[in-house]
Amino acid sequence: MKAVILCGGIGTRIRDVSEILPKPMLPIGDKPILWHIMKIYANYGIRDFVLCLGYKGWTVKEFFLNYHTKVSDVTVSLGKSDCIQFYSATDEDDWNVTLAETGEKSQTGARIWNVRKYLEGEKYFCVTYGDGVSDINISDLLDVHKKSGVVCTVTGVRPEGRFGELVIEKDKVTEFSEKTNVRSGYVNGGFMVFDAAKVWKYFRHGEDLILEGHVLAQIARDGQLGVYKHDGFWYCCDTPREYAKLNELWESTKAPWKMWR
Repeated sequence: MKAVILCGGIGTRIRDVSEILPKPMLPIGDKPILWHIMKIYANYGIRDFVLCLGYKGWTVKEFFLNYHTKVSDVTVSLGKSDCIQFYSATDEDDWNVTLAETGEKSQTGARIWNVRKYLEGEKYFCVTYGDGVSDINISDLLDVHKKSGVVCTVTGVRPEGRFGELVIEKDKVTEFSEKTNVRSGYVNGGFMVFDAAKVWKYFRHGEDLILEGHVLAQIARDGQLGVYKHDGFWYCCDTPREYAKLNELWESTKAPWKMWR
């Protein structure tokens, strides 16, 4: 199974932290928040990633192209081509990372549509945002989705009320309201699962296609949007205050999303 990560947005509310790095590349400790999200998936055996690049996507490419150089001891034989020796294996050696240019101005739905060729042959695929971490159990999420038979399952979380609200009846989302005053207590926390055979009819060509306002809203109206309620830790790095909080948790060695060794 593959995990698609949306990491191409500009992130205007956190621009004060860095004008150089896009939000998914802001470091939590010594690694980008994007790496932390990938480690969450890898902890549950999902190690094949499609990264939807856009704004300053070259910084993401640079990180992964030079990954072993950054984390390993290296011997470089100067004057000899291809004579670079890495001495340290990493837990990420079995990752497969596709770095896809999906358009600097593309909306979230358009980014997923633009990487559909990398998802051919998949029965299901995961999607999340490049700025939120959680102690979510991905295996449980997948089980809930597969048993439900719906087109998409989103993860409902309970943060501060400024995200897209999920109006829930039993185990179905009946309405997807983008960034309203929260009534139900649950909002879309990312960590979504899609049925690849059913979902593409909700997409279309065009950089203005929004995953939340267009695709998920229509899936909900069709009664095909399930929810996995997660009452554990979830935090989004959307403002300088939130960024500082995530680093504080990481430095305290009490980061709830760190489920790997």
